[in-house]
Amino acid sequence: MKYKIPTGTKDVLPSDIHKWHHMEDKIRDVMTRFNYREIRTPIFEYTDLFKRGIGEATDVVGKEMYTFLDKGDESLTLRPEMTASVIRSYIENHLGEQQPLNKVYYLGPMFRQERPQKGRLRQFHQFGVEAIGSPHAAQDVETMLVSLTVYEELGLRNLSFKINSVGCRDCRPRYREELVKFLNGIKDRLSEESKNRMASNPLRILDSKNKGDVEATKNAPLMKEFLCDSCAPHFAEVQKKLKDHGIEFQIDGRLVRGLDYYTKTAYEIQSDDLGSQNALGGGGRYDLLCEDLGGKPTPSVGFAAGLERLLIVMESLPDSSIPVSGLDVYFIALGLRAQDALMPQMHAIRRRNLRCDIDFLQRSLKAQMREANRHQAKKVVIVGDQELDAGEAVIKTMETGEQISVPIAQLVEELTRR
Repeated sequence: MKYKIPTGTKDVLPSDIHKWHHMEDKIRDVMTRFNYREIRTPIFEYTDLFKRGIGEATDVVGKEMYTFLDKGDESLTLRPEMTASVIRSYIENHLGEQQPLNKVYYLGPMFRQERPQKGRLRQFHQFGVEAIGSPHAAQDVETMLVSLTVYEELGLRNLSFKINSVGCRDCRPRYREELVKFLNGIKDRLSEESKNRMASNPLRILDSKNKGDVEATKNAPLMKEFLCDSCAPHFAEVQKKLKDHGIEFQIDGRLVRGLDYYTKTAYEIQSDDLGSQNALGGGGRYDLLCEDLGGKPTPSVGFAAGLERLLIVMESLPDSSIPVSGLDVYFIALGLRAQDALMPQMHAIRRRNLRCDIDFLQRSLKAQMREANRHQAKKVVIVGDQELDAGEAVIKTMETGEQISVPIAQLVEELTRR
C-alpha cells in the first residue's frame, strides 16, 4: 500500500464512532451539571508558551513536543496538553475581569512524540477541567468529583484514587535540598535517566517506574514531611472534604506529577484494568502558572485524562456493549420510479427529526432488507411499481413483523405519528 497512517496515530472508524460519542456526551452532560463551560483553543501555539508553562526540564518539553518553524520562521508547537493553552487564553481574553471564578472544560486532540503503546498514541485525545480563581481546598475537591463522576457514570468500578501535596515555592526548595542530598548517597544505584534528572528535575525520580530506581529510593524523604504553614493545612482540608464526600483515597508521597507548574494538591486516578500503565488521568493545583505566563497571580486547579485509555477500560467491562442508535426508517425502493417518489418523503421525515436512509445501489428486495437489519431500522417502507400504481406504500415494523399499507401522500404523517 502506498499511503499508510503515521506511526502513533489511529483512525476512528464509523463502526466505532458511537463509542466516542457515548463518552463525549457523558462528559458534556457531567460538565454541564457541575457548571463547567467548554473552551476551545488552537491546536498549535507559540513554542515558548509550553517551554515557560510546562518547564524546559520536563520530558514533555525536552523529548516529546512536535515543534516546527512556519514560513515566517516562528517556532510553533502542536499542543502536548491544554492547561498552558487555557491559561494563555484566560490572560489574553481578560476572563478574570469578566468574572472572579472561571470554570471551563475541554475535549480535543493533543500531540506528543513518545513511544506508542497501549492507550498512548502520538495523537491522543483528552478531556479535562480548569477552575481558575479559587485558592480553596473545596475547589480542588470539586475537580476530583467531576472526574470521578464521569468515570462512575461510564460504568468504571475498579478505580483507586491517590493524592499528595507537592508543596509550593516556599517549602519545596528545602525539600529539594534534602532529596538531592539523599539521592547523591545512592546515585550509583540509579538508572541513567534518573541520574540525568538529578540536576534538572530531581522530584521526578520518585515517579520513576524503573524497578531499580523504586528500590533505591524507597527510603527517600517525601514532600509531605516538609510542607509549610500554608500547604499543610490546605492538604489536611482536602483530605477532610474527601472524607466528607465518602471518597476513599490513598496518600502517595511519591506522586509528584510530571509538569513543573503543579503546587500543593496533586492527584491521580488509576484503573486496575489497565495493567502496569494504570493511570487514567490526574490533576492538581497550579497557583503560580498564571503569573509565570504574564498574568496576575491567580490560584487555579485542574484535571486531565485520556479518552483512549478510558475507552480501553470501558471495552474491558463485562457489560461493555455500547448500543448503536439505529435508523427509525429504512426506505426500500424497487426501481428508479419508486426511488424518485420516496426521496421527497424521506427528506420530509428527516426534517421532523427522524433518522432514515434509502438504498442507492438499486439492489434486490432481499438485499435491501438485509441492509435495513444491518442499520437496526425500526421500520421499513417498501415501494415498487405495483405500490406506485396503487398510490400506496407498505410499512413494516421490524420487531413484530406487522405490515400495513398507507397512501403515499399520508406516509410522512403516518411515520411521524406512530
